[in-house]
Amino acid sequence: MSQSKINEVVLLTGGLGYIASHAAALLLDQGYSIVLLDNLSNSELGVHRSLERISGVDIPFIYGDVRDRALLTDTIRTHSITSVMHFAGLKAVGESVEKPFYYYDVNVGGALSLIDAMTETSVRRLVFSSSATVYGVPQVLPIPEEHPRHAMSPYGRSKLMIEEMLEDLCESDPSWRVASLRYFNPAGAHESGLIGENPRGIPNNLTPFIMRVACGQLEKLQVFGGDYETPDGTGVRDYIHVMDLVEGHLAAIEFLKSNSGHHAINLGTGSGVSVLQMIQEFQKVSSQEIPFDIVGRRPGDVPICYADVKAASRLLHWKARRSVSDMCKSMWDFQSHIA
Repeated sequence: MSQSKINEVVLLTGGLGYIASHAAALLLDQGYSIVLLDNLSNSELGVHRSLERISGVDIPFIYGDVRDRALLTDTIRTHSITSVMHFAGLKAVGESVEKPFYYYDVNVGGALSLIDAMTETSVRRLVFSSSATVYGVPQVLPIPEEHPRHAMSPYGRSKLMIEEMLEDLCESDPSWRVASLRYFNPAGAHESGLIGENPRGIPNNLTPFIMRVACGQLEKLQVFGGDYETPDGTGVRDYIHVMDLVEGHLAAIEFLKSNSGHHAINLGTGSGVSVLQMIQEFQKVSSQEIPFDIVGRRPGDVPICYADVKAASRLLHWKARRSVSDMCKSMWDFQSHIA
């Protein structure tokens, strides 16, 4: 373990959420110190206990909202934070259409609050949890980082606004080092089975919905659209194992040690999997039937979407390594722990 890692203290906002908790487990495994901040609006305190069980160490946890600038400033100073991974935010596309200003308040307001606290405390290294939704409808495939950005929902626009703010920040102050990581479709769970994706209410994403149908919590899956110009008629997406995704975050933290400015980087596998293929794979690993109905397309959905991942390979020396089968097996193992 290098001395540089021992001296690293990473603040994870939204630290008990799905992706942040997996990043926390990996950072601890790799010798980093971490501090978690979360307001528990879409997470559970039990995740903190699970992370301490996985890591075998006491993990500082701050209950609070990322919009609380004074709390952020105090947290950064008190814990000698050296870099930040910013995960905190709202992420349901449908809800964002119904409550746009709530999304701008939490997502954009939270980012402004964090930037202000980091500026006040002279912390200049930030990994931002962005999204492939900033691209809108793909004009070319695979989607490169240079693709025009045209977000189609308040959620996507909030991510795009934050990216543009960070670009302006880095342009105005060369001491900043920022990576905006554009996620495609994260899925899967930690190898321990102790943490994974467990959203409140009806899931918005395909894979947790499949899991709840498989374990009998929901009766049937709805597949939106069966007449796309794809091999089986269903939508094709770039599903990336959450542990591959957070390994990309770790690579980004290391990259920013020697690279200033703003860097937008896709995190995906570079290939697509259809909805029916995902259902079939989950049935195989779980030995459970997944009943489903094919219904009408959802407004705004596109037939095919997957990432160009050459920039991640070139800049971060990173690529996704885990398979769809690995993804589904880890989800089912997590389900067995929470059942």
